[in-house]
Amino acid sequence: MNKYELALVISAKLDDETRAAVLEKALGYITRQNATIGEIEEWGKKRLAYEIQKEHDGFYYFIPFEAESTAPAEIERHVRIMDHVLRYLIVRQDEK
Repeated sequence: MNKYELALVISAKLDDETRAAVLEKALGYITRQNATIGEIEEWGKKRLAYEIQKEHDGFYYFIPFEAESTAPAEIERHVRIMDHVLRYLIVRQDEK
């Protein structure tokens, strides 16, 4: 099992319930890959460095998880087409 982290930027135009539903959907994609999710780090609403889809703000979430090496590609495949996700990035954590 490798350690990964999913950085997720969700639209700030959403209400709290919808934003929570988008986050839960992303977490569902991770758990479907038999991954174990660590403590989710929520940074809250931040100003974007540049405009994305005519939006200037986004909610940032960092989701650490442990999964097999094939899981990130499958998770990206689903997160890429999710509504209200402005940006995402999955990075592998060092073993240090």
